[in-house]
Amino acid sequence: MRKIIIISSLLILLFISSGQTYEQQSLIPTLQKLLPNKPLEGLLSYLQIPYWGIIVSVEERGYYYFLEFLIRKSAHFFVFAAIASAIYALFSNSRYRFMYAAIGALLIALGDEYHQSLTGGRTATLQDVALDMSGALTALTMIAIWTFIRQRKKQKPSSQ
Repeated sequence: MRKIIIISSLLILLFISSGQTYEQQSLIPTLQKLLPNKPLEGLLSYLQIPYWGIIVSVEERGYYYFLEFLIRKSAHFFVFAAIASAIYALFSNSRYRFMYAAIGALLIALGDEYHQSLTGGRTATLQDVALDMSGALTALTMIAIWTFIRQRKKQKPSSQ
């Protein structure tokens, strides 16, 4: 039951977030208030990220917009890492749980982008689906490696 609550909570959070306009979600005022001295601006100014046919950088967008972009895209990665992990845990008795979690995350990512396309001031992109899936697959791969290592340690006889 707890696993269902976790997945449901993540999906509700995602649905609410996708249904908000950019203006409703903007972090710019908060970032300006919290980071008036623009820490790491010099380091961040070296980054240029191609995204949806444009280059996103401090130079092109300004410090706070670029930082917000990084936060938003990081959120895609980590939220879908959490969603895939939760789906994986839900299917704990299935040998196909990696596949179920990956396919589930993909379907949710596609649905999320579609939902965003219906929201004013938001765009749906396949790049975001790819980012979502990179978070999901990274988490699932880490879980698989961790599980493999745990199983190997259980199989080794303890040497005394």
